Amino acid sequence: MKPVLELENASFAYRGRTDPVVADIALPVESGQSLALVGESGAGKTTLLRMLLGLARPTSGAVRFDGDELRPRDREQMTRFRRDVQCVFQDPYSSLDPRRRVGGIVAEPLRSLGIDTRRTAGPKVAAALERVGLPADAAERYPHEFSGGQRQRIAIARATVCEPRVLLADEPVSALDVTTRVKVVELLGELKREHGLTLVMVSHDLSVVASLCERTAVLERGRVVEQGPTAQVLGAPAHPYTARLVASVPRLPTAAGPG
Repeated sequence: MKPVLELENASFAYRGRTDPVVADIALPVESGQSLALVGESGAGKTTLLRMLLGLARPTSGAVRFDGDELRPRDREQMTRFRRDVQCVFQDPYSSLDPRRRVGGIVAEPLRSLGIDTRRTAGPKVAAALERVGLPADAAERYPHEFSGGQRQRIAIARATVCEPRVLLADEPVSALDVTTRVKVVELLGELKREHGLTLVMVSHDLSVVASLCERTAVLERGRVVEQGPTAQVLGAPAHPYTARLVASVPRLPTAAGPG
């Protein structure tokens, strides 16, 4: 079975620079899988995600979608790709237009991809908002009227309204408080289980990775140094860099015994 998305020995370098941001990335994303991309800041995670989104074209290698190389100039292929692959960004406020009502924001993918018109999008918008736990009247309100966690739910509703097969998430909970973070992680897990979503998530938070993602790829200086089942990668890391990442996770001190 072909991966739904795949980086095939993909590298990316900015124009005029010889040193690549990411190099020789071989990374399959299987349908229905949840994959985490982890590493320190500057490791190349966001660049890798941009390649998977078709926003950054590899300088060598290829991005494949359903086995075919992604061709940004192929309008028919890219329309199908945009319907099937959606993204949730890090900041739930800056990614939402504050001048538009929530209903219009969530309906935008339906209109831009030619799935529905403004008149016919209503039921799908209402269903998307309900799916993420927001009331129907949310459609008539503005983003500033909601909490940070609710705004991220709106962003997830927008990303899932056209029922994509793949959801790419760039640090989707890092801007949220701990309690809200847990709720959004639970929501992403529910969407994956109930709707068969394939999830690719960039995250610094290894606890989120452990609870949500079945597989993990570790990036160091633009290269994947380790990938495999999350329990194995985080529980028994094979690469020294992964071991350092795991060891750097803060832990509560244990209570002192009787002395």
